Amino acid sequence: MDTTRCGVRDWATAGAVAVTLTVAGLAGHAGAPDRAPVGYALLAAGGLVLAARRRAPVAVLVGTGSCAVGCQAAGFDVPAVAFLFAVYAAVRAGHRTATVVAAVTMLVALPLVALGPPQELALGAALARSRGVLELAWLVAAGAAGEALRQAERRADEAERTREETARRRADEERLHIARELHDSLTHQISVIKVQAEVAVHLARRRGEEVPEALLAIRAAGREATRELRATLEALRDDGETTPRGLAHVPELVRQVRAGGLDTTLTIGGDRHDVPAAVDRTAYRIVQESLTNVTRHAAAATASVRIDYRPGALAIRVDDDGSALPAGVPTRGVGLLAMRERVAALGGRLRAGPRRDGGFTVHADLPTGGTP
Repeated sequence: MDTTRCGVRDWATAGAVAVTLTVAGLAGHAGAPDRAPVGYALLAAGGLVLAARRRAPVAVLVGTGSCAVGCQAAGFDVPAVAFLFAVYAAVRAGHRTATVVAAVTMLVALPLVALGPPQELALGAALARSRGVLELAWLVAAGAAGEALRQAERRADEAERTREETARRRADEERLHIARELHDSLTHQISVIKVQAEVAVHLARRRGEEVPEALLAIRAAGREATRELRATLEALRDDGETTPRGLAHVPELVRQVRAGGLDTTLTIGGDRHDVPAAVDRTAYRIVQESLTNVTRHAAAATASVRIDYRPGALAIRVDDDGSALPAGVPTRGVGLLAMRERVAALGGRLRAGPRRDGGFTVHADLPTGGTP
């Protein structure tokens, strides 16, 4: 909803009601001369206060009611139009109890005020005059209109929520269907290829034969395809309710790698501060993928992870002492490509390649200021 447009519309309505009430008061030539200025001011104020009826409906209800009673006390026989607008707004906002209390108070206060000075009317005349200012039928109509619109808005909100829930449910069902299709159509075939390749390599080595490079490549590709397919299926089956992994889980990840036989250290520098959720998840994935590559491909004995919190940025560096040589060309695998895409999506930089003294390094700089 455009709040600026609503504000202009509220002020326009309030101004129109204020002018109408003031003109009605002038046309009636009512009221004691000494109280006329007060009456005109209350008529205008009762209309202008309606500009706040969306933000403070109960306060506007009290304000317009007080102005109407004040006008009656000043001798002005002008319908309480502003109060009816306030009743409509308060009921629409859901303040039914407060509206009923205010309406009953008004119905009692108006004739009581007419009984006093300056009018000093008889009881019958006071009741007739108060009915002219505020008819019970008007009150019921204003409240019914507000309640009808409130119910309509509530039904519209419920319908919107239902549509969203239905869309989410259908998306979840489609995602699970895709996961089942992938599992049924690809997992078995890839598993067969992987097992056959593993058996062939094992038999060749057992017989003392040289294992063909093509067979080793098939085995490595089968392992990588199995890992990627498993990750894809997990992502498809994820219902969004599990807690995403982030920087808080990096120490646990390092402990797991260390328990697997790779001497891994973790260093965290700088003043820790909250980072955007996207950066938090990406940082964990970079460390996870880097350590996975080290354990599977680098033949390394040690690895180090360093995370530096900097003003407006987060730096991540993963080093190993593996078999990569400075003159070598890094293999552009799926994992490294995925890391580059994640970092680029956040507007960061990723450098990955062999180190001068041997081994491999992955260095990412992720901006933390203004990241979605």
